[in-house]
Amino acid sequence: MEIILKQDVKNLGFKDDIVKVKDGYAANYLIPQGMAIMATPTAKKIHAENLRQRAHKEAKVRSDAEALAAKIAAVTVKVPAKVSSKGKVFGSVNNIQVAEALAVAGIEVDRKNVEIVGADVVKATGAYEAVVKCYKDIKATLKFEVVPSEDSEPQEAEAAPAAEAPAAE
Repeated sequence: MEIILKQDVKNLGFKDDIVKVKDGYAANYLIPQGMAIMATPTAKKIHAENLRQRAHKEAKVRSDAEALAAKIAAVTVKVPAKVSSKGKVFGSVNNIQVAEALAVAGIEVDRKNVEIVGADVVKATGAYEAVVKCYKDIKATLKFEVVPSEDSEPQEAEAAPAAEAPAAE
């Protein structure tokens, strides 16, 4: 019996595949479980039309994702963080702050699609990279820089008292 799979079935096929299976397997397991439908001529025509329409929509989504990936790769964002006088970040910078910095730059991405390369969090100022997933297999590399925010301790102010202390003794 030929069936059209409605979802991935291990050792049988993937969603939207048309496969041949034994009648009992289809009638007693796959169809009642909602994993497949019978591949009648009408169902095959509907299935072919759905695949054609889905391919057209997927092409549009894929081209939009590629444009977004190019836009992300072309920009470098600055992520402000509260920093000590030695350049160490109070707390850490994670994918949420990177996604927010991208939003400030005019690029909206879901924070779950941002992954910092090499670590989950950043604990010092400097330049870093993150991978942004735009679509299934389309990813962009984002360069970002962790910079001190306005309310951070000034780095020069810490160095000046240390130099004066030995002179006062």
